[in-house]
Amino acid sequence: MATLMAQRSTCRRLQVGAVITSTDYRYVYGIGFNGNAAGLPNDCDSDEVGKCGCIHAEANAVINCTVARTVPKYVFCTDLPCVGCAKVLINLGGVERVYYARDYRIKDSLALFERVGIKAWGPECGACASERFTSGSWGMLHTCERVETPVSVCTLCPRRRRSAA
Repeated sequence: MATLMAQRSTCRRLQVGAVITSTDYRYVYGIGFNGNAAGLPNDCDSDEVGKCGCIHAEANAVINCTVARTVPKYVFCTDLPCVGCAKVLINLGGVERVYYARDYRIKDSLALFERVGIKAWGPECGACASERFTSGSWGMLHTCERVETPVSVCTLCPRRRRSAA
């Protein structure tokens, strides 16, 4: 569903989608894609990286979220959230996990998620995570066995878990 939301993006550089769901995957609490603010031209303000003027997908999903802070949530994003969006998701409250299909060029948000106890899963799982993300079969998702270094892969991934080198 996040991938479908990304298709609605009007950003010329990167199309991103985000979906906030219940922890049993039965309810969608909020959706978003990156684009300009309502009432403004449906286009980027600039072609310069980091200055396109688009509201990020995660922020739009939070704006659209229909449940209270205390309700447990999972977040699905096409890309690793930036630091600003990570902080918005933290402040949303109730976020237990963030799943993302592609790495962002800056990975500082992973440390923020870890600091507050939000688990993040991304493409380091190899084919298993990205296939489940694009096929929409997250309801069957397994959890990754993390090790100290980011070279770990989940136990169900064809490459199997590697120990820290």
